[in-house]
Amino acid sequence: MTPLYGPLAESDPMGLYEQLRAQHGPVAPVLLDGEVPAWLVLGYRENVEVTRAPSRFSRDPRLWRDWQQGMIAEDSPLLPMMGWRPDCVSADGPEHQRLRAALTESLAQFDRRGIRRHVQRYANQLIDGFCADGSTELLSRYAQHVPMLVLTHLFGLPEEDGPGLVEAAAALIKGTEKAVAGNQFILDTLEQLVKDKKTAPGRDFATALISHQAGLTDDEVQHHLRLVMLATNETTTNLIVNTLRMVLTDPRFHASLTGGLLTIAEAVEQVLWDEPPLMVCPGRWATSDTELAGQQIKAGDLLLLGLAAGNVDPAVRPDPAARLHGNRSHLAFSRGPHECPGQDVGRAITDAAVETLLNRLPDIHLAVTDDELRWTSSSWARHLNALPVAFARRSPDEGRPQPARPARPAPSTPEPPAPVGAAPTP
Repeated sequence: MTPLYGPLAESDPMGLYEQLRAQHGPVAPVLLDGEVPAWLVLGYRENVEVTRAPSRFSRDPRLWRDWQQGMIAEDSPLLPMMGWRPDCVSADGPEHQRLRAALTESLAQFDRRGIRRHVQRYANQLIDGFCADGSTELLSRYAQHVPMLVLTHLFGLPEEDGPGLVEAAAALIKGTEKAVAGNQFILDTLEQLVKDKKTAPGRDFATALISHQAGLTDDEVQHHLRLVMLATNETTTNLIVNTLRMVLTDPRFHASLTGGLLTIAEAVEQVLWDEPPLMVCPGRWATSDTELAGQQIKAGDLLLLGLAAGNVDPAVRPDPAARLHGNRSHLAFSRGPHECPGQDVGRAITDAAVETLLNRLPDIHLAVTDDELRWTSSSWARHLNALPVAFARRSPDEGRPQPARPARPAPSTPEPPAPVGAAPTP
C-alpha cells in the first residue's frame, strides 16, 4: 500500500494521486500515519456514490474495524479528525437529521450581508496594521486571522481567544504531534463557552444551539461548535490565501478580475475546483462487504474522500486548464447528506476578505517569484507556508471606507400665519 504521508505525499500530493489513479483506477489502497490502512476514493463519480449511500458507507466511526480491534493508539493524531463525537458528522439517519437541523437552522440566523460587514470590519483593522509598511506576509498577518475573528464574534467568544484557537485548529488539521493537545484546547474553550451562554445568553451561534427545539445536550452543543469552527476556520484560511495567490500570480486570472469579466465569487469557485482547502476528507466506513470500482471493500474498512483528485478526474474534467466560471459541481465541500454545513459562511468570509484587501491595496503584488513559494502537505490538506507581498505605502485612512454621514435634514419652511379669526390647524 502507498503511504499518504512522507516525502512524496508532502512534496507533490496531486502527483501522488495521479500515480495511484494510473495504478489502481478510481479507488486505491493507501496507508495513513501509523500504518493504518484505508481506501482513497479518487474518481469523481465514485466520490459522489460514496457520499450519497450512507447505508453502504456510514459516517459512524464506531464501525471502524481497526479501531474496534485496538489497532489505533489512543494518542493517534488521526482520532481528533476521525474519532466518534456527539455531532451530526458521526451520525446517519434520523439522528443525523435531528442534529443537522439544529446546526443548519442555528447558522441560518446569520445572513451573508451581516457576515460580510463583520469581515470588512476585521479585515480593515488588520490592513490598518500593515498598510503603512509597504509589504507584509498575508498568511500570518491576514488570512489566518480573518476567519477566526469572525467566528469568535458569531460564537459569542471574546476576541482574545482567537490566536490560541487558530494555532490549535491548525495543529489538528495538519495532523501534527500537537493535534491531540490542540483538540483538547478547543474543547475546553467551547465547554466554558457553553456554560457561560447558559447563564448569560446572547444573539450568537452558541445560544442558538443551546435553545434549539432539537434539545441538544451540552456535549452536543460543544461538539457542534467545534465542528463549525474546524470546518470553517482552517479551510477558509486556506481558501483565502489560495485565492489571493491565484489572483497575484496568474496574469489571465488577474486581468479577468480587474477587467470586470470575473467576479470574486467566481474566482473563489475556480480555486475550489483547482485547490480545494481540504484535499482529502475523512472518512466513511463500509457497513458490510461491498464492491466499489472493482475493489473489494470489507465491512469496517475506512474510506477517504479524495476531493482534490475527484475534481481533476479525467472522466469528468478532461482539460484541467479549462475555466469553470460559475460551475459549483466541484467536490470541495463534499456531497450528499453530510455536505459541509458551513460552506456558505466560508464563501462569504472569503469573498469579503479578498475583495476588501484588493480594494484597499489595488497595487498589491507578489514580493517573490511564483516558484519561490513553498507548501507543506499533510494527509488531509496542502498549506501555503507564506504569501509575501508588496504595495505602495499608505496611511490607514487612505482608501479605508468611511462611515456614511447622515443626510442633513432639509430646512423647514415656516408655515404662513393663519388669517386673523381663522380656526387653529388641528
